[in-house]
Amino acid sequence: MCMPARSPVPTSRGSEVELLSPASLAEAADCVRAARDARAPLEIMGAATKRGFGRPVDAVRQLTTAAMSGILSYHPEELILVARAGTRMAEINAVLAEKGQHLAFEPPDFADLYPGGGVTGAEGTLGGVISCNLSGPRRLVAGAARDHFLGFTAVNGVGEIFKGGGPVVKNVTGYDLPKLMAGAFGTLALMDELTVKTMPRPEKTRTALFYGLDALAANAAMTRALGGTYEVTGAAFLPEVMAQLSDVERVGMKGSVTALRIEGSGPAVAHHCARLRADLGGASDELHSTNSHAFWREVKNATRFLDDDAILWRISVPPSEGAKIVAGYGIDLQGCNFFLDWGGGLIWLSLPATGGAHAQEVRAALQKSGGHATLVRAPEAERRKVGVFEVEGSQALVARVKQAFDPDCMLNPGRMVEGL
Repeated sequence: MCMPARSPVPTSRGSEVELLSPASLAEAADCVRAARDARAPLEIMGAATKRGFGRPVDAVRQLTTAAMSGILSYHPEELILVARAGTRMAEINAVLAEKGQHLAFEPPDFADLYPGGGVTGAEGTLGGVISCNLSGPRRLVAGAARDHFLGFTAVNGVGEIFKGGGPVVKNVTGYDLPKLMAGAFGTLALMDELTVKTMPRPEKTRTALFYGLDALAANAAMTRALGGTYEVTGAAFLPEVMAQLSDVERVGMKGSVTALRIEGSGPAVAHHCARLRADLGGASDELHSTNSHAFWREVKNATRFLDDDAILWRISVPPSEGAKIVAGYGIDLQGCNFFLDWGGGLIWLSLPATGGAHAQEVRAALQKSGGHATLVRAPEAERRKVGVFEVEGSQALVARVKQAFDPDCMLNPGRMVEGL
């Protein structure tokens, strides 16, 4: 039976709708079938911390995975963890840390990007991280979230329960359903029992800081470091105005900062860090483990450097092009700020809250380099008007996939594409 919960989350238009909180996938399937019979689309949520990511969902019922929570199995020796969709990332990270492991794709927590959007003080869930395919600074060496997502159970838009993938590194079933579900934002199926690959945590971490470079010089330094033998697992550039916002001591001391993270065994990290500072030259410093972890947490979650009400774009480009776009032929909008992650391959761009999202200008800046821009945060009116995701060239394919899994548009309708 599909059980209603007591505390619905207000919709984007301020009204309240019925909130459903199934405790099992079978109950979730009942909810979907009932919604389909009633022609009442569902907004699928975890902790509701990322409701502002994507187009507004017009649904008359909400379904939360909050009661579908808990780690089902964990085999450190096999590097495999299975957890339910509503399991909070804090719980997963704590369990992995006890065994000296982590999720190598370094999932960010975007809860603070959307103040008031979810439960106060809530952290994201595993289902939310995978559904949004969220990856942090280590993505440039470890791959995306979808590369660590091995299997799941789920219910589709007609209330049928199915499985995809499994607890193996290589999927040989034909269709790679985990990769299809990762980044679908809950528009294809409601997932549960997610299987993810874990990895050993690095023994030591240091971050070399290089001061005073402009964006182009920083991009060149990051490219050189990543192409060398320094074991760099994070590469970011903060202009001076951004560097001074960091809470980590020494980051904002001398203008802009180019940060290069090195991980591994203690002696190897010390050696690579010293050699990197000598090879790149210039004014530099370094952060050791505690401060290094704190700094990269700021980078991956982004909120420390971005105004609470700013319009935010997350722009993925070839790493060699990041600085050119923001400092050269690309984005020149009054009041904009930026920082670079992924060695220049990820641009976080903030724009003043007034004046619109400037989607045409932002996306036009990518024509020479390639890449894509996602509108991560904006007022509801802008998210209804502007294409949040770039799917124009593949909209027919998106529609066919949606038809296969959710023919009546019951699950998160319109979240990614209007009308789907």
